[in-house]
Amino acid sequence: MNSQTIKEKDTIYSETPIEVGSIECFEAGQSQSPDDIDLFHEAKNYSPEEIEALDKKLLRRTDMYLIPILCITYLLQFLDKLSLNYASAYTLKQDLGLQGQRFSWVAAIFNFGYLFWALPSNIIIQKVPVAKYTGAMIICWAALLLGHVGAKNYGGILVLRFLLGMFEACISPSCMMICSMFYTKKEQPLRMCIFLSCNGVATMVGALLGYGLGHAKSHVLKEWQLIFLFIGLLNLVWGVVFLFIAPDSPATARFLTREERALVVNRVSVNMMGIKNPKFNKSQALEAVLDIKVHALSLIGLGCGIINGGVSNFASSLIKGFGFSGLNATLLQLPTGAIEFVVLVAAGFLAIRFKNIRCYILMGLTIPPLAGLIGIRQISLDHKWALVGCTWLQFIVGGPVILCWVLMTANIAGHTKRSIMNGWWFTLYAAGNIIGSNIFFAKEAPRYYSAMTGLIACYIGMFLLGGVLKYYMTWDNKKRDLENEDSEEAREKAILAGFNDLTDKQNRGFRYSL
Repeated sequence: MNSQTIKEKDTIYSETPIEVGSIECFEAGQSQSPDDIDLFHEAKNYSPEEIEALDKKLLRRTDMYLIPILCITYLLQFLDKLSLNYASAYTLKQDLGLQGQRFSWVAAIFNFGYLFWALPSNIIIQKVPVAKYTGAMIICWAALLLGHVGAKNYGGILVLRFLLGMFEACISPSCMMICSMFYTKKEQPLRMCIFLSCNGVATMVGALLGYGLGHAKSHVLKEWQLIFLFIGLLNLVWGVVFLFIAPDSPATARFLTREERALVVNRVSVNMMGIKNPKFNKSQALEAVLDIKVHALSLIGLGCGIINGGVSNFASSLIKGFGFSGLNATLLQLPTGAIEFVVLVAAGFLAIRFKNIRCYILMGLTIPPLAGLIGIRQISLDHKWALVGCTWLQFIVGGPVILCWVLMTANIAGHTKRSIMNGWWFTLYAAGNIIGSNIFFAKEAPRYYSAMTGLIACYIGMFLLGGVLKYYMTWDNKKRDLENEDSEEAREKAILAGFNDLTDKQNRGFRYSL
């Protein structure tokens, strides 16, 4: 099927009513790349028995190659974000004149850059080879981190943090897209929880790194400069490696043979989303704007961002306010990484072990940190270890974040619609981080009453929105069950409609993962 044929059939698709999921609908597609379609058809040469026999082996091979790449990438980018928090435990504020609310703005400006580039970045990811774009961004943000070493004043660090936020806006959507191209909806929760749990690993590594570099003696660089230098060099090396080893799609994955690529495309076809379509579709963008799921998930993202913006930048300040030194405040963040790692991996296992509990997991993960916030407000300062424990609970926020991503990846079909969904989610998440960084008022230390009230409201809102999502998608699935027969032919039509880049609303054979 050459490009001219595809273009002509595109016109037919847009003007002529075609039965959703029909062969005509598939062939008139807008469509996936010709390589993806060819691979899908090639897989039909294998019998169901052969496909089943090779499936576990192929999944294991994909895990062994892809998951370490995603984990290392996510660990390093989260380490970048935490670098300011660790540096603030030393003389960063004094050296750059970041007294009062100035440090809050330095923490927030990263998210202004992220917010500015979140939506454009998602659209770019849809149109270009995702791994190449991501590798280039890693190298760019590594250079910016190294530039932090030479920062001399408030204005200079503001510019660096803004640009760093821009270049890091691609990383989470890129990892989500790569995961969705290689794994089924059932397999995605655990894999996504694993790579996001590397936030916890980054917290532990960063705490040890910040503590160790705090003891380093240099006549040229201060402790906070050494932190930025070391993390920047790590990212620079990984960025070069990433460019050479990360796959852009199953059709170009060098770690797979041609036959294995065909089987990967075939196995993920059950997602009913195809692989990737670089064409921007205006009607899908409009559908995203009008979809209640998009807005509910995005509002949860806003809440997660407010919490993350406050906790990730002010954990050191909170713990120091409870009566611990700067070095110990850094070291005491080590358990938070372990908590986040365990909670996220456990959430991933639960999501694949039990059917239709993803919304319930999201709602449940808001309860422990909510209790912790109430504790920070109410517990006496004489019980400083209890207050530290309540602070540790705030790092569970990664749980609702990843459950949002899982729900987005599994339930938003149509590549333009998903790009808009992702872009809007990360825009609101970045906006939330800005808000969260600026509701911690220095005069309210160490309890930060205004901030605690705001974060409590966020968790309550996230809990309620999780319930709305569960109810809405359950109702829609039941409605679709009444419209469609449950047969192999119906499932095949829904799969073909996914390759035709139909959205979850257009493809009535699509079912939401709850």
